[in-house]
Amino acid sequence: MNLALFDLDNTLLAGDSDFEWMQFLISRGVVDRDIQEAQNLEFYQHYQAGTLDIEAFLAFQLQPLARHTRQELDAWHREYMARHIHPIIGDAARRLVASHLANGDLCAVVTATNSFVTGPIVREFGIPHLIATIPAADLAKGAFTGAPTGTPAFQSGKIVRVEQWLESLGLWWGSFAESIFYSDSHNDLPLLGKVSQPVAVDPDDTLRAHAGKMCWKIITLR
Repeated sequence: MNLALFDLDNTLLAGDSDFEWMQFLISRGVVDRDIQEAQNLEFYQHYQAGTLDIEAFLAFQLQPLARHTRQELDAWHREYMARHIHPIIGDAARRLVASHLANGDLCAVVTATNSFVTGPIVREFGIPHLIATIPAADLAKGAFTGAPTGTPAFQSGKIVRVEQWLESLGLWWGSFAESIFYSDSHNDLPLLGKVSQPVAVDPDDTLRAHAGKMCWKIITLR
């Protein structure tokens, strides 16, 4: 059996689900456009540059979840999927995922974006497992708190979270004939360096240069 791991934003998606979620909330008037749009863009630029403060970003990203009921959020998410996500899911990405599922590989998306935003997207691909940053919730109230819980699935945190997930299944890296990780971002170099088959997907300049130096496979899904 092989292990197939996929980054989501700008890898399986031709865009960033985090960024698109905040833009959707801005368009619906849920958050203040002038303040949120500038911050959203600034965080995205830091992510691309590899200088993102993950704790500050999560405080920004998760606060809107705490100010609204799950019923409201779920209804907005369905609209967001139709308007922002379906248009950036390409046929090549669907075929790649389908090929791994048909091969019987253990498949998971590993993403820094929170599980509320990404859960329905991952289900759209038919991928059975999601390793994402987890927004804390008050189970008694059925509402998010606006804070994260556990280790964010970001940079080296992705390795931590994948290993915890594998352990929960009674597995480890040595359980697989091959382990594959697809990503577009230099932020994912720790996990790319951990698997036996790292694959750069429409990579940023830093990852492209590193992948070329290391003779890693480079593909496009666009």
